[in-house]
Formats: sequence, structure tokens, C-alpha cells
Amino acid sequence: MHKEKLLVVNNHFQLQFEKAQDCFVLLYPEGMVQLNQSAGEIMNQCDGTKSFNQIVETLEKKFEMSDLSKDIEAFFNEAFERKWVQYVD
Repeated sequence: MHKEKLLVVNNHFQLQFEKAQDCFVLLYPEGMVQLNQSAGEIMNQCDGTKSFNQIVETLEKKFEMSDLSKDIEAFFNEAFERKWVQYVD
């Protein structure tokens, strides 16, 4: 994983917050993926202006926690495999 490259939601997906389900979802032509709170918070940071390291820093501050790097990296490994995220060109 390139920890300094900027991350963005893959343009084949649309990330949005669903009030009725009280969670973030990823919409795509074939359906929808309901994200748990942690995954939603991480994906919401993938706006094309932040790198992995910046996302970790932002979420550690937001939730007043430390050592989130390994958990966030594990999520991104899965997200890249599922093609939910990509690096900004």
C-alpha cells in the first residue's frame, strides 16, 4: 500500500449516508453494500484529498484513539481487493 498517495472512492461506486439505515452505503449498478460504522468513517475520508497517513491521523483525532493504523490498513486491503477505493491519478 502506498501510504502517501491520495485515496478516492472508485468512480464505479457512490458513497452516501442512508438516514433510514443510519449508516454509510456504497451504491453501484448491481446493488448496494451497507458499511459498518468504522468502514463508513474510513470511506468517508476517501475524497481524493487525503493519503492513508492523513486518514489515520484524522480518524485518531476524531475518535480520540491511537494505534488505528493496522486496523485501517486491514480495511484498505479489503477495500482495494473489492475495488471500492483507488489512488488519485
